[in-house]
Amino acid sequence: MSKSLKRVRAALEDAGVNVDIKEMSEGTRTAAEAAQAAGCEIDQIAKSIIFAGAETGGLFLFITAGGNQVDPQKAAALAGETLIRADANDVRKMTGFAIGGVSPVGHLTAPTTFFDLRLADFDVVWAAAGTPRHIFAISPTVLQDVTGVHPSDFT
Repeated sequence: MSKSLKRVRAALEDAGVNVDIKEMSEGTRTAAEAAQAAGCEIDQIAKSIIFAGAETGGLFLFITAGGNQVDPQKAAALAGETLIRADANDVRKMTGFAIGGVSPVGHLTAPTTFFDLRLADFDVVWAAAGTPRHIFAISPTVLQDVTGVHPSDFT
């Protein structure tokens, strides 16, 4: 089992959340791939989008419904600074995850996190479990509790 997958499992267990992490043979790098693999709507995919603060260099995580796009102006207003695309090496160094497998939990350094309002429309959402092939189903309310965030308007 990869270190990333172990970290996600441990973070969920430490939070008292029992989920079944599934390995998908098709891969789940994109929201469309993940939705096809999970057999769900694309908006049920809780994709983890990482931006970097232009001034601070800090990372910001936007847990976004699979069919939504992060609006740069709304996201920057929430972050309190201009946001830029996070470099893949910085994402791996700070979160411990490769792009395409960034989980909403289990980061090496916890980013400031925001949660898409759209995800609350579902009983279950699917999120990356630390690799481009592993995902888990979770209630959006439980995911909010585990990540310590409230829904925000940034799409």
